[in-house]
Formats: sequence, structure tokens, C-alpha cells
Amino acid sequence: MSPKLTGADVAQHSSADSCWVIVHGRAYDVTEFLPEHPGGSKIILKYAGKDATEEFDPIHPRDTLDKYLDRSKHLGEVDMQTVKVEAKDEDPEEAARLERIERMPPLEQCYNLMDFEAVARNVMKKTAWAYYSSGADDEITMRENHSAFHKVWFRPRVLVDVEKVDMSTTMLGTKVDIPFYVTATALGKLGHAEGEVCLTKGARKHNVIQMIPTLASCSFDEIMDAAEPGQVQWLQLYVNKNREITKKIVEHAEARGCKGLFITVDAPQLGRREKDMRSKFSDTGSNVQAQSGDNVDRSQGAARAISSFIDPGLSWKDIPWFLSITKMPIILKGVQRVEDVLRAIEVGVHGVVLSNHGGRQLDTARSGIEVLAEVMPVLRQQGLETAIEIYIDGGVRRATDILKALCLGAKGVGIGRPFLFAMSAYGLAGVDRAMALLKEEMEMNMRLIGAASIADLNPGLVDARGLMGGHVQTVPVDTLGLSAYDALSGPREQARHAAAEKGGMGPKAKL
Repeated sequence: MSPKLTGADVAQHSSADSCWVIVHGRAYDVTEFLPEHPGGSKIILKYAGKDATEEFDPIHPRDTLDKYLDRSKHLGEVDMQTVKVEAKDEDPEEAARLERIERMPPLEQCYNLMDFEAVARNVMKKTAWAYYSSGADDEITMRENHSAFHKVWFRPRVLVDVEKVDMSTTMLGTKVDIPFYVTATALGKLGHAEGEVCLTKGARKHNVIQMIPTLASCSFDEIMDAAEPGQVQWLQLYVNKNREITKKIVEHAEARGCKGLFITVDAPQLGRREKDMRSKFSDTGSNVQAQSGDNVDRSQGAARAISSFIDPGLSWKDIPWFLSITKMPIILKGVQRVEDVLRAIEVGVHGVVLSNHGGRQLDTARSGIEVLAEVMPVLRQQGLETAIEIYIDGGVRRATDILKALCLGAKGVGIGRPFLFAMSAYGLAGVDRAMALLKEEMEMNMRLIGAASIADLNPGLVDARGLMGGHVQTVPVDTLGLSAYDALSGPREQARHAAAEKGGMGPKAKL
């Protein structure tokens, strides 16, 4: 067994001519990789001769270096007790954040999905919050995704036997306990050390499907390995310019037991997300970035930094090729008009997700629920309503949103950010509670609209005319009602009694 390297051994290699880094207690020679690194060489040289684990972890799956760096460059274990720990400059902003974490509201105070977002905003690191929360341009579409559901009204049935309510349904042939899935969202470790694996565990407990993102912080195999036998997962795919890499990813996913391939079609270039850009993201990319040699302008934020490999040349002519390389059902994720749904049926894919990428791509694109209200009447008119499975995502925050989508004809809905925020604030316990709250809401609201099962949901239970009336708000604000209304409040921080902790009686901290 070779003796461990010391910190001094590694520190000697701190230049572009000889660059070693430490990650998870092991040393790697990345000298030859410097000019190929997607984020440029500067970010690696910043950690030349040092421990880069803290910066590496939130963005990269743990096995990235094992997979993509030649074994000859794996230098062995390092005695971490000999590694010099660099003093960090005091960061008042980080100190304030840690103070807020100490005063976090108890999990039991979160009664709905928006509560998790309110807590996460207060306790997440600035760069992580900027990446998760940002939308394209003026963020109009991001906000419209949620508010569009408010334009749909229920037409409940009464005197229906709803003593027993069955929320279960099937998605691509898999039975699930409730008609939502955890949709793909990138860089899970920015919010929580366990990353996407945390979502895997939550999905398993509630028998819902997780869509594994191409740009996950955890490796695909880590996420698959975290699933229990029989737990169903799908793969979201950003198509690489190098089709051999794409083919390898798809074949590996199928071999591992993935049950659906969701090809993202609304991102030939990632949108301009200014909150994210202002955070001056400087980390090194996700797992998939290690397969590409592109240079990236890292001043443009996390989204641009991790997406240089995506093929803007992807087109309809590529779909037959995808159908030829896998037996997995293929779903086009990011369809935004009825004409493209009809074309998807023609080319033989198995489903579409009506989605605008969570408002992160083209600003002032329509919401998924609005596109759904346009699509389904056309499909029914042509007898095609069962020819393809229709899903939507974006803006779902209540079980009533799920019900409205299913009444209008969706098979299910994807939910992304709310579970990220629940995870970022409270870890697995947060994800568990978020999903449990949706189930509680779903059961109650199915009773209230007179539906004992998913099969009972139909267009007659909703009035969606508000979705088809354009995007103009014609109702004046009721100022008297607004001033009298007692607005809902979110979770409150816990007061700290510093003096009480010392045995005294001090004033309460401000909430």
C-alpha cells in the first residue's frame, strides 16, 4: 500500500505547469486538463496545490473525476491532517445567514408549498438562491405560471359519495399515489449536501416518480442507486452536440432501468436569468460538463456555466434517431403550442410536457395550463386525446392547481422548485412534509369538487374561459376590501432568548 501524500507534496504543484488538487482526500494531477476545462483554467488554478472539495462538491457528482480523468492522473490519498487549512475572510453576509438559520421556523409551521420558499429564501446561500429562484428577463412568465391557475374556476358537483377518495393514477404505465412527479431541476447540492438523492428518498416514500436531471449534482448512478427496488425514475435529457455521448447516456439509463426519456426541446440556448448572472457564479460545472471541451463565460451565472454542451441544432429530424436507440417511452419536454403537439403525435413519441422551463427561457411565453386549455379541445376534436400522454409543469403550488390541470386533460403535473426549497430549508423532512401537504390538500379538494377518483375529473368541473380571454387584467382593485383583508402570513422565525439561555430573563429577539 502506497504511503499517503502530504499537504506539502501537493502544495508544490500549484502552477499551470504542474497543477494538483485535492478532492475528498485524494490528489489529482489536472495539469493536462486545464486547457480543456469547460469553465476555463482560472477556476482550477485558484485551487492549485490546495483542497478544492468545498468548491467542487455542490456542482459535481462525487464520481466525476473517477469517470473523466485518466487513471494515471489519480495520485492517491492525502493525509488531510497535513493539509494547510486556509483562513477565510470573514463574510458578514454569511454570518448573518447562519444567524437566520438558528432562528428558522419549525417545520410544523409550514402549511403549504409557498411557506418552504419563504424560509429557503432566508436561509440559502445567495448564489444558490439566485440560481434556484431566477427566471428569464423580467420574470413575467415565471410569475404568470402560478397566477394563470387563478384564472381557472371550479364548478363543483354536490351530493356525491366521496367518503373514500382514490388519488392514484398511472403515468407512462406506472401506478403512482398522486398525479404529480418530481420534475428535473439542476444542481441539487447547491441547496442541500445530499442533493438529488434527497428527492429520491422523498419520492420513494410517497410513491411518486422522480425525473433525474442531466445537470444533477449527484451522478446518475448515485441517484439510481438510492432508489428502492421497483421505484420508478425517468431521465431528463439535454442533447449533447456529440451524439455518441448522448447515445451512451440514453443506453446507460435504459440499462439501469429508467422508464421514460424526457428530451428537453425548449432550450437550444439557456435563457438570460439576471438574478443568477449577478451572483457571478464561479464554480466548475456539472457532471456532464466534464464530457465537453467548450469554453464558458462564467460571468453569466450558473445556468450559462453548466450548459455549453447543449446542441442548438436539435430538430424534428433527430426524433426518429432517438426512437431507434431506445425502447423507453420518449416525451418531448417544453412543447408550447398545439401545432407541435400534433407533430409530436405524427412522429410517434409517447408524450409531451407543456412547459416553458419554469419561466427560465423565453419570457412572456404562455403558461403550461393555458397551452393545455388550447391543446385538449383540438385533440378531442380530432379524436387524438388518448394518442399521447400530456403533462404540464410550471407554477404548481397547490393541489387545486393539480386538479385544474387534470380536469382540463393532463395526465399529471411536474413540480420542481417547491421541492428544492423544501429540501434546502429542511432536508428530507422538508420534502416529506411538502409531499404530505399536497396529498392532504388533494384529498380534501377532490371531496369538495365532488370527485371520488381521478377518473371523475373532467372539463365540466372547471370554468377555464379566463385562460382564453387574453392577458389583460380588467377587474379594478378593490381598495376597501384590500385594506380590510387580513393577509396570510408565512412561517415566523423562532425568537432567541440569549439572556434566558444564561439563566436570566432578557427581551425577546425580533421576529
